[in-house]
This record gives sequence, C-alpha cells and structure tokens, in this order.
Amino acid sequence: MSNPTIKATVDVRHVIPRERHLQIFDTFLQLTPGEAMLLVNDHDPKPLFYQFQAELGENFSWDYLEQGPETWQVRIGKTAPCCS
Repeated sequence: MSNPTIKATVDVRHVIPRERHLQIFDTFLQLTPGEAMLLVNDHDPKPLFYQFQAELGENFSWDYLEQGPETWQVRIGKTAPCCS
C-alpha cells in the first residue's frame, strides 16, 4: 500500500499522559481505509505501537517520519475497515 493521505494531526506533547492514547485512538477510529493521522509526540511512542497491534492486528500502518531526540512524528494509517 502506498503512503496513506494524512487527514488529521494529533499533537499530544501538551496533553496529560493518561489522556493521550484515548485521544489518539478516537482520532484513528474516525479515519477511513487509506487515510492516516500524523502523531506528534515528545518520546518514542513504541508502547502505543504495541497497543495498536494488540487491538487492531494488521489493520494499520506505522511509519516514523521523525525520530527524536525531542520530537517524534509517526504517520499511522488505517489499512482496512477494521473498526469504526
């Protein structure tokens, strides 16, 4: 699959940590297959990647666009109508 079109940006650098994953998943669920969101974070969101794997299987793509040291940007795409 080619790079999905970014439809939303979620910058969680100033969001309370306990609210970050909820905001990210809420945004992801609004995407349609072929669309993506851009996640901007202040640390490597690798634990979020594992949560996506556990909850969505292979129905998403994960592409680092920037990897620190102060800012991480990840394009997270919806690849199938897994969840709505």
